[in-house]
Amino acid sequence: MPRSKKGKRGGTGSSKGSLRQEVLQLQLSKTALSRPGKNGVKGESGVSDDDLASDVLSCYSSASENASIQEEGTGEVVDEQTAQEETEDKLKQCIDNLMDKSAKTRMAGLESLRLAFSSKVLYDFLLERRLTISDCLERSLRKGGGEEQAAAATVCALLCIQLGGGVEGEEGFKILRPILSSILIDSCASLSARQSCARALGMCCYVSASDDAEDLLKSIGHLESVFVGAYPMGDGMLPSVKAGTPALHSAALQSWALLCTLCPASRIDSILSHHLPRLHACLESSDVNFRIALGETIALLYELGRDIDQEFEYEKSEALCDSLKSLATDGNKHRAKNDRRKQRSIFREVLQYIETDDFTEEKIQFGIETIYIDGWMRRRIYYAFKEVLESGVRHQLQFNPLLRDIFGLGPPLILDATVKATKISRTERHLFNSAAFKARTKLRNKVRDKRADVM
Repeated sequence: MPRSKKGKRGGTGSSKGSLRQEVLQLQLSKTALSRPGKNGVKGESGVSDDDLASDVLSCYSSASENASIQEEGTGEVVDEQTAQEETEDKLKQCIDNLMDKSAKTRMAGLESLRLAFSSKVLYDFLLERRLTISDCLERSLRKGGGEEQAAAATVCALLCIQLGGGVEGEEGFKILRPILSSILIDSCASLSARQSCARALGMCCYVSASDDAEDLLKSIGHLESVFVGAYPMGDGMLPSVKAGTPALHSAALQSWALLCTLCPASRIDSILSHHLPRLHACLESSDVNFRIALGETIALLYELGRDIDQEFEYEKSEALCDSLKSLATDGNKHRAKNDRRKQRSIFREVLQYIETDDFTEEKIQFGIETIYIDGWMRRRIYYAFKEVLESGVRHQLQFNPLLRDIFGLGPPLILDATVKATKISRTERHLFNSAAFKARTKLRNKVRDKRADVM
């Protein structure tokens, strides 16, 4: 995947250019001083790990401005290539930090990579280093503490997003899936680590193993084994769980719902018959975020059912609608005001969809482009990426071929000033996005049919 060629900005006599030149030179000199190491020992540089993470992002910021900087009076040019090389040097140091004996240094390296992987597209840089990084992440997952395991799992998901759905991403997932699954189902592991592994397993499988029925089924099974712990017991009562467990159940349920969008029709039928009644019963849970995850998952399963059969109806739909109405108008004072507001909003949407098949469309803008979230499946997919990428999701939507393919956006746009000033109408954007998403859904349905025989 070739790097996009970036233009120039700023002139010879620009004071802004001179200031940025001085700042960049200061960064270069500070890095040059830090490289030899303290007392000749590798990894013990004069710059703190926090400074290193900050420098990586600073270099990315300066490189992303597409500028070549010319110093006054000398004609010396520090162009994008120089900034890119400096950034790659810092990323290499972050990767080296993952192998350090100090847990603090490894954590700093993981945090730096998390920030870099979410804020930029690094396919070319990662292509020849993917196995090294995968080995380092596997080591952190196996031997690190709970906090390190959680951070490593998040970087696993980001690495899969960076590598895309090709052979390289599949290789990484084959290495990391067993350890992610092992931590997820280990009741003795840290709850935060298990929660992070649940999200990472769902995302990695969605990106890298969507066409592999065996890996898909194994991942779905492991995620199910976690959130079924919230299902009613034999006497119909919900089990009591310790603090923090509902967040784990929510993460596992949402990742499971993401993977359900890849399942063939035959599998969806069994999922609907087995899980809908139990998810309905769990709406009595005392945790607001888990209730919201349940409501969204129920709506997604309804959408999957209606995709297979337009007349699909849950056998206890009246009782379900009564439960949803109760949650959509919940006024219990013992719940926090913000929790009540958020819950009412979500369950009004869920109830509206189940009763009338109407969905409240959401618009996501990035650059001059827009995508429309016009269904519960599309919504789960978008929010799954947003949970992992956080503030970097819009940049990835602009430049990451994987996300652009998933949301039907086509190749990344290369725009000049004239094109940037030209805006297409909302109707045109909406029609294009809808057509692209429908075309991709048809293609996925064909793949689902092929997987049905295996499943």
